[in-house]
Amino acid sequence: MVYSTADKDRIEIANDVVTGLAILTWLWILYFAFTQGIQRILFTVTFIGSVMLVYLGNELIEAYEDDDKLALAGLTLSAIITAGTTVYLILNYRELLRVRVGTAFGYEYAIAIAFFLVILYLSYRAYGITFLAVIVGVILYGLFGNYVPGILGHAGFSVSRMMSIMVLDFQGVYGSISRIIATWVALFLLYAGLMRGFGAFDLIMRIGLRSANYVRSGVALSAVTSSIIIGSITGSQAANTAITGSFTIPLMKETGMKGETAGGIESVASTGGQIMPPIMGAAAFVMASLLGITYVEVIIAGIIPAMIFYGSVTFAVHYKGIGQLRGQATKIDVESQFEEQMSQKEFVIQCLRFGIPFALLIYILGVLQYTVLTAALYTIIAMFVTGFGFPLIQTAVGGGDLVAEFVSLLGDAANGFREGAMILAPIAIIIAAINGVVDVFTASGIPGILSLALLDLSGGVMLTAVVLAMVISIVLGMGMPTVAAYVIVAALIAPALIQQFFVPDLAAHFFVLYAAILSGLTPPIAIAVVVATGIAESNFWRTAAEALKISAPIYVLPFAFIYNPEIVVGGFGVETFFSGMIALAGALGISHGLNYYGTFLRESLFVEYPLRGVFFVLGVLAMVYPGTTIRLGCVAVIFVLMGIQLQKPIRGRLSQRSTTETINAVED
Repeated sequence: MVYSTADKDRIEIANDVVTGLAILTWLWILYFAFTQGIQRILFTVTFIGSVMLVYLGNELIEAYEDDDKLALAGLTLSAIITAGTTVYLILNYRELLRVRVGTAFGYEYAIAIAFFLVILYLSYRAYGITFLAVIVGVILYGLFGNYVPGILGHAGFSVSRMMSIMVLDFQGVYGSISRIIATWVALFLLYAGLMRGFGAFDLIMRIGLRSANYVRSGVALSAVTSSIIIGSITGSQAANTAITGSFTIPLMKETGMKGETAGGIESVASTGGQIMPPIMGAAAFVMASLLGITYVEVIIAGIIPAMIFYGSVTFAVHYKGIGQLRGQATKIDVESQFEEQMSQKEFVIQCLRFGIPFALLIYILGVLQYTVLTAALYTIIAMFVTGFGFPLIQTAVGGGDLVAEFVSLLGDAANGFREGAMILAPIAIIIAAINGVVDVFTASGIPGILSLALLDLSGGVMLTAVVLAMVISIVLGMGMPTVAAYVIVAALIAPALIQQFFVPDLAAHFFVLYAAILSGLTPPIAIAVVVATGIAESNFWRTAAEALKISAPIYVLPFAFIYNPEIVVGGFGVETFFSGMIALAGALGISHGLNYYGTFLRESLFVEYPLRGVFFVLGVLAMVYPGTTIRLGCVAVIFVLMGIQLQKPIRGRLSQRSTTETINAVED
């Protein structure tokens, strides 16, 4: 579409309005964090309304740029309904909550219906038809449960009862998880937005690429490291794959890696970022609240599993890198990959600029053990101090224009506010919808029914129950952002494992969290793979196959939480560390068996594939088997086989590849 000058001016003004609304929203959130001067439920009402309006504003601009008149009409109507509903609920908050509990006027039910339809519409725009179908299915189940046969049947809800659950009773859309997002998670996403606005994501990329010059498979490993760090902050597999993959995937391909392998590596790393402390894609805060334990306890429990993930994926990616990247070592000119050049001195300064707030966050949470809200506030303050302070000091020392630099930094901060809002808004919207889904399930007794059904289907056999629970969790995850996926499986699946099979609470919740995020890698949904495939211009199924081979140990790891719960339960003691290291060794065995690039003792498929299977089985047993002696024996056999194998010269496909590359080089 060709824009006139007037169109460009309108778009620029609209962008300024959306940015201003994002800033006002964050100022309101910060005000509440400092004062906590209003009730959390009322604050959540204002929070949901504000972030929805910011998201609607951004979507309106995109619809205008695309000349999509239908979307413009739908989004404009949605904005009016959102603003009107939010104002009405604020003005009538006390009466609805305390005077007319469970009852409402006819027009109030109409308002609630319209508002919930807006949430469905925005959920569809953010996450597609699959997720919308699930929400609509749950609503229909709630309304017409009396027609459902068997144990899943229930009396059914009236439309008025459904809207009371969803909106007017300040549960559902405004329920407990939305309140956690509003009061805890939001501030960390502001931190993520400010980091991006001030340029921290570029710094993370630079750090990763610099490391690539010291390791043969460094380009691929840099993609893993940068994607994991950024993914932990963004809280969305798909979003992180898009952010980091647009940079890392083309770079991996440029150095000789296949498109499907580059896409698989990026999708696995972006998914794994969701389980990396201290942020864990924001799921750590929700888990702490649901379990009634401290945030620090959740983070400590997550350290060993994160080490197992990172170690096994690094192992697999190293093999992929050596096996596919060009034979000669390629020195990467890091600065040529970025628009702005950065000297070594500037690189160190930027590391301090962004490292100090992050170190402060770790210190406040881990050492001082302040509340999450306090830690987030101090971190954001530190981000402002270093974000503005370092460049201003450099400008003053260099004799530059302080006013111009300050104005530029204000622009960066404004972009950071908007980036944070754009990360937050889809998560807040989908959590609002998921809150309603969970409340419908709870009101109809589904968690208890699922618990009994799981026991019945498994015949009381824990392994069968756990496998079924994992399959259900992957399906329920549906490629949703981490917090949303975790909330729904924590409500529906974790209680069954805890109540019927006496799995420790923390182990059950880590199990369902890991299983739910694996939906981002599991076909046919595999949202992270879909995004990576688009960037890599590769075949979806081959990319998914590469992702599954790289991430295979992570499909086994949740079972280790069940059969060796000390990995996540009991703090960071000797038993936890010892069991975790055995599991790590098993994970390395699985990665080696599925991803090793050389020969397996002999140049024969009849030797290679059985031996790969042996490594896989030994690795699974080392990770999951509940007896320490058997686990140690499997680890010993893994290392012996690897030692024998690695003494053999690497021939076969790698040699053929080197020959082909030599011929191609001569032809060039």
